[in-house]
Amino acid sequence: MSSPPGTLTESRPARGAVPARSAPRNNRPQRWRQRTGWWALPPVAALALVFLYPLVLLVQQSFTPLEGGTSVQPYADVFADPAFREALGTTVWLAVGATVGCLVLGFVLALVIAFVPFPGAKAVARFVDVFLSFPSFLITLALLFVYGTVGMANGMWTDVTGAASGPFQFLTTPWGVLLAEITYFTPFVMRPLLAAFSQIDTAQIEAASSLGAKAPRIVRQIILPEALPALAAGGSLVLIMCLNEFGIVLFTGAKGVTTLPMLVYSKAILESDWTAACVVAVVNVVISVSLYGLYRVVSRRVGA
Repeated sequence: MSSPPGTLTESRPARGAVPARSAPRNNRPQRWRQRTGWWALPPVAALALVFLYPLVLLVQQSFTPLEGGTSVQPYADVFADPAFREALGTTVWLAVGATVGCLVLGFVLALVIAFVPFPGAKAVARFVDVFLSFPSFLITLALLFVYGTVGMANGMWTDVTGAASGPFQFLTTPWGVLLAEITYFTPFVMRPLLAAFSQIDTAQIEAASSLGAKAPRIVRQIILPEALPALAAGGSLVLIMCLNEFGIVLFTGAKGVTTLPMLVYSKAILESDWTAACVVAVVNVVISVSLYGLYRVVSRRVGA
């Protein structure tokens, strides 16, 4: 009996017909991943041996008092030490101050290079990339040659005035360390800013300028919102590096300026107190890793 029109009937394969087989799955990518997964073991093992194992020894030593055993007393002793609290405060305020200075100076310099036409702007932008490869102590030595006690600035002053010494003595103070850190780390803020400025549509700036908007308003309403992700990423990175900076503080010879890395050096090399040095190092590592995690979160959220 035929089915009425408009009704659906189940289609059955004809008698003797061979049912179509589904295409076989290609398991080669999965097998390739399983095979190549073993190649990751040697670099992971090397990484654990070179980096993680010394870190584990560092943490283990920080819980080992001089009399032996395992105790948290070394942490209690270090935290109660006024030198540690002073070094922690100095490290934090130098890092925050240098980060703020780098953000302000880096934003202004990147703004001039990107939007103010002048001969050699591209060469200056390339020099910023080269500057990133310079070691920190090299910049400090350059500042010592210019503003040191027997530097060029003081030498010119004594030659002109006949005074016994020049007026520039700030490099051996915390302000000298701050100046050196701002000088060295500012390009680390400028580089992402220059990349962000290159993505800005200049038609918006030209339209705003044709409508009578002044330069400060254009910067505040058009350029700054586009630069915020780069500022956040660059500022976070500079803050982390300033917290761990050792060469600048050492080469300036600033009196009374002791940061956490300098305290580690003092405890380990000068006092031979390895347990206290390991405790300070662990605290420094915890702060740095925490800030690095914050830096990754900020970079991911702002899309930098």
